[in-house]
Amino acid sequence: MAQAAVHGTRRVLVAADKFKGSLTAVQVAERVTAGLRRAVPDVEVEALPVADGGDGTVDAAVAAGFERREVRVAGPLGDEVTAAFAVRGDTAVVEMAEASGLQRLPTGVFAPLTASTYGSGEVLRAALDAGVRTIVFGVGGSATTDGGAGMLSALGARFLTADGEPVAPGGGGLAGLARADLSGLDPRLSSVDLVLASDVDNPLTGPTGAPAVYGPQKGASPDDVAALDAALAHFAKVLETAVGPEAAEYAAAPGAGAAGGIGYGALLLGARFRPGIEVMLDVLGFAPALDRAELVITGEGSLDEQTLHGKAPAGVAAAARAAGKEVVAVCGRLALPPEVLGRAGIRRAYPLTELEPDVAKCIADAGPILERVAERIGGDFLT
Repeated sequence: MAQAAVHGTRRVLVAADKFKGSLTAVQVAERVTAGLRRAVPDVEVEALPVADGGDGTVDAAVAAGFERREVRVAGPLGDEVTAAFAVRGDTAVVEMAEASGLQRLPTGVFAPLTASTYGSGEVLRAALDAGVRTIVFGVGGSATTDGGAGMLSALGARFLTADGEPVAPGGGGLAGLARADLSGLDPRLSSVDLVLASDVDNPLTGPTGAPAVYGPQKGASPDDVAALDAALAHFAKVLETAVGPEAAEYAAAPGAGAAGGIGYGALLLGARFRPGIEVMLDVLGFAPALDRAELVITGEGSLDEQTLHGKAPAGVAAAARAAGKEVVAVCGRLALPPEVLGRAGIRRAYPLTELEPDVAKCIADAGPILERVAERIGGDFLT
């Protein structure tokens, strides 16, 4: 059912996240723009692809004018991969999934006990080499549950067994940790502002910790989850001896459990935790773009209960509502009723399944269907 049109609206801001598995955030913006112009040829569209700190964060930064840099680093299983980060001025955007994400594992292969964040530490080191003063560290989509031990090792920390040997990679190896030495950490870390950008606020361990909540999606069995939880608790205990009582405080802090506990490692480095979408909107220049817009279109692949907990569309809608701007959303699948959308600041959502009920076809043909959806938005709101 069409909504009453907002007469005279001609400036539209498209600030949507990716449709995971179908379209990148950049492609979503391109398709929405094409569909709007089909309905209203002279519409002014500004595209600002967004991300909440998870996979796609570097791409969003590059689309906003950051320079893409690439570096060869260790993947989650130790094999070499090419990871990208983004730099503009004295700010870098680093996405842990670039080095240590699930997409870096061979199809169908999981390594819950052995996958390491070492490569993420190498990307952070490359950002330090670039001479930046601020590093936005977006975490999410990880293949790992090692509490950030691999990352810290790449930055100069040492984690040793009782025999004085380095512990085995991954969260499972931390069960054998006897001594931690953080004295060799890269001294440049103390002079940068490290921002931990995440859309989750879990602690490191326990029933809402990284292994229990996120371990199963990384292939962890119930026994693996128990082993990882015990290993990470042991890791935090040994770190108390090395750095003092703040190691225990960080383990219980919001965001410590993000991305398999890499949030914990980042907090040990002095990072400050901020909701991923908030920090990304700041970095991408969302506020001035919002000022120029009369209608905002946001979205992601699935608008559901998770969306309301720090995902990109909720952050965009909250900021737009605070500025008195009207917001509509596009999505592949919609699982929120209109009243819940309204409370989130979204006037109406347009799912692809409204035009194509076959979900497999929606995923395969997301681009053309999204253009048709955007054309409908143009008819409803811009004519």
